[in-house]
Amino acid sequence: MINQESLEFLKDLAANNNREWFSENKGRYEKARENVIEFTADLLGEMHQVDPAIDEALDPKKCVMRIYRDIRFRKDKTPYKINFGISLPTQGTKLGGAEYYLQIQPGGNSFIAGGYWMPEATHLKAIRQEIDYNAHDLKQIIDAPEFVRLFGNFRAQEQLKTVPQGYSAENENIDLLKLKSFIAWHKISDKDIVKKNAAKQIAQECKLIYPLNVFLRNAMA
Repeated sequence: MINQESLEFLKDLAANNNREWFSENKGRYEKARENVIEFTADLLGEMHQVDPAIDEALDPKKCVMRIYRDIRFRKDKTPYKINFGISLPTQGTKLGGAEYYLQIQPGGNSFIAGGYWMPEATHLKAIRQEIDYNAHDLKQIIDAPEFVRLFGNFRAQEQLKTVPQGYSAENENIDLLKLKSFIAWHKISDKDIVKKNAAKQIAQECKLIYPLNVFLRNAMA
């Protein structure tokens, strides 16, 4: 489980995002990171039951993202992220494609997400083709009442301003074909993220994302 102390560290880091404070609190960071790694190990086991493509034997340390920000070419020079990111790849340690992601951030800013964010050109073309051929299958997933209740309107994501090349504006599925990303995400309260059964609950919610990821993977196969 995620400890309350880990959230408190992130909360304090957000208020003191500088190298001097971080150095003075390095012990708190290492303790919080170890807590997140232990939680990730539990989450991998739960998620493998949902999506067998996730390797439950994956080193959880490799799933927890670095807290150090790349500040090159950025106006915001704060050196640290104010969250712990956990990537759950379905291709071993290789990221990319239809995956899952958990962000732990206090203030009600934690969330679970799945799908494919900003696919590369070849993948995007393949996904659009699959939507054009089999939109019914995708609609059954994203229009299911439980999916909508948890993740909202899938079509409300950022879309192209113009019609994608090779398709007609009159296509009955143009709202789906114009999507730039194919993501389902859901916020998690501080109260829920520190519960003992949080890993199991997150995995249960990801059961609704799994069919979406299967659709996307099949499109790119």
